[in-house]
Amino acid sequence: MSRTTTRAPNPVWTDPDCPVARTLDLVGDRWSLLVIRDAMDGAQSFTEFQRRTGIARNILTDRLRKLTAHGLLAQRPAPSGRRQEYVLTDAGRALFPVIVTLRQWGERHAFAPGETHSTLVDQHGTPVPEIVPTSADGTLLNTNTTQVQKTR
Repeated sequence: MSRTTTRAPNPVWTDPDCPVARTLDLVGDRWSLLVIRDAMDGAQSFTEFQRRTGIARNILTDRLRKLTAHGLLAQRPAPSGRRQEYVLTDAGRALFPVIVTLRQWGERHAFAPGETHSTLVDQHGTPVPEIVPTSADGTLLNTNTTQVQKTR
């Protein structure tokens, strides 16, 4: 994975051998994912992240520092030159399918039938199709057709 910032010391991993657990150790709290979501939607300044999420300043400072230290966001001078702004790195942009999948799950399971919610659309205004995992031959995958295999 490429990094655009100095890599932070490894956190104490919840389950060091599990990619899901490591990912959650890095971005598994509510605020981190909302910051990533808003960065994907164009937010770049501390003020903008705070306004969009309603997050407390101290928590936002912590999350921005953590996401930057772990290479998901990078800082650069704002066009005005007076402040820093935050931009997604390649690793941060690679979370896009995760955010889309969480959004689609939420659309199906977190709202009552007919309840109003936002929808992700492409540049033509067409709703983004559901993301579903498939095997190399196109077969749909689920918990009954996959298993975890340890690598060494």
